[in-house]
Amino acid sequence: MSASISPRRRGDEPEERCAVTDCPEPAVRSLARSEVRKAFPKLPEEPRRANLCRAHYREFKKATREARTLGRLDW
Repeated sequence: MSASISPRRRGDEPEERCAVTDCPEPAVRSLARSEVRKAFPKLPEEPRRANLCRAHYREFKKATREARTLGRLDW
């Protein structure tokens, strides 16, 4: 007997907002706050995860590109 897996219903969940101050956009990514603080040092301390909108996620990727590249080359 195979068990069917029901899909997650995103419509039931409240829409998350971007963690960057004064950004009203909906979040598309959730990252570790310690990593996001490298690109956006003025983020609040709590909670452990930081939600970012599409525009701020792109800024995060650009700001941390060199560190991420060096991290991949390390191993």
